[in-house]
Amino acid sequence: MADLTTDFVGIKSPNPFWLASAPPTDKEYNVRRAFEAGWGGVVWKTLGAEGPPVVNVNGPRYGAIYGADRRLLGLNNIELITDRPLEVNLEEMANVKADYPDRALIASIMVPCEEKEWKAILPRVAETGCDGIELNFGCPHGMSERGMGSAVGQVPEYIEMVTRWCKQYYDRPVIVKLTPNITDIRYPARAAHNGGADAVSLINTVSSITSVNLDTMSPEPSIDGQGSHGGYCGPAVKPIALNMVAEIARDPETRGLPISGIGGVTTWRDAAEFLALGAGNVQVCTAAMTYGFRVVQEMASGLSQWMDEKGITSVDEVVGRATPNVTDWQFLNLNYIAKAKINEDLCIKCGRCYAACEDTSHQAIAMSEDRTFSVIDEECVACNLCVNVCPVEECITMEKMPNGATDPRTGKVVDDTYSNWTSHPNNPAATAAE
Repeated sequence: MADLTTDFVGIKSPNPFWLASAPPTDKEYNVRRAFEAGWGGVVWKTLGAEGPPVVNVNGPRYGAIYGADRRLLGLNNIELITDRPLEVNLEEMANVKADYPDRALIASIMVPCEEKEWKAILPRVAETGCDGIELNFGCPHGMSERGMGSAVGQVPEYIEMVTRWCKQYYDRPVIVKLTPNITDIRYPARAAHNGGADAVSLINTVSSITSVNLDTMSPEPSIDGQGSHGGYCGPAVKPIALNMVAEIARDPETRGLPISGIGGVTTWRDAAEFLALGAGNVQVCTAAMTYGFRVVQEMASGLSQWMDEKGITSVDEVVGRATPNVTDWQFLNLNYIAKAKINEDLCIKCGRCYAACEDTSHQAIAMSEDRTFSVIDEECVACNLCVNVCPVEECITMEKMPNGATDPRTGKVVDDTYSNWTSHPNNPAATAAE
């Protein structure tokens, strides 16, 4: 059996699946249930400073985006950080850590961007025995309007400054949670790294409005006829998260910085993809809120089975395997040529491929009178739109043309000698250099 145990910046857990800081981790009762279900770690819902209490709305807190089968694709969340007293949260965290010493317990923290505030709360958090802290620099709603959350995460100088404070006043791992609501994720990651962060976690939620009620003319969720932007999460944000994880993992200035991957992890495959792009573990929220805590059992068993099939014995062997294959566009092999192929035995004659290609692409699919579909190689540019719209898996595939073959569309002989655009003879700059 594959070994799923992880050592993330010195924090050990029986598997790489942690619950993210969110409503499911707001109290001792939930966290105990999570650990009993099999989660390897938990990031406690974000703690705030003592002072004026945090007050959440007493109405709908979530908006939703559904697929055609009403499968939940994304949640918009307008809930703030914990509204429970700091002392109560700290006491419960200590109780849980004492009873589950083999599980990772991380304290998420968000206080005003003042050194005295961080200096005051960090020793109290340390007394709980938790394994580390996560600095919430990502929340895009409510707290950001108060100068916290993404208001800090969007300013690299603030990230570096607060991270330095935390490394000064706290002697355990410091993880910086980054906001995706920024143009280039590399800059805040570099700032965290420069400030001494032990790791970064990403992504936090995406600022969003999921829908508008056309009867009341207010955004959903609606509170007394009005709505607000919230944080978007769930399977729909996974592509954004994967890209940002990869950007940090391959950036020379942050290469080697441990990453905790967050954003739409619903299955073992999602987790494996994050790991392959450089994450050392993953954090989950929406999947647990949709299916309950026991979803982790399917994630863990699926990841273990896949690793066994691949001959992979530990999670560390997966981490970063795909990162070297992420490159900039100009380094892609423009002499790689493929063509679409349709398996007539699997085809259900729905015509989606034909409609998509004929109307919106390259008119490279022919339809006969008996609705038999075939690819016109002379027109096919291998865009693979037909593959993506086909409802039958593996009915349409992309097949690489072998070296030496002649592309019927361009008349050129396939030759992999030129592996990227920089040296490709079609590049005017390369031709001029010769």
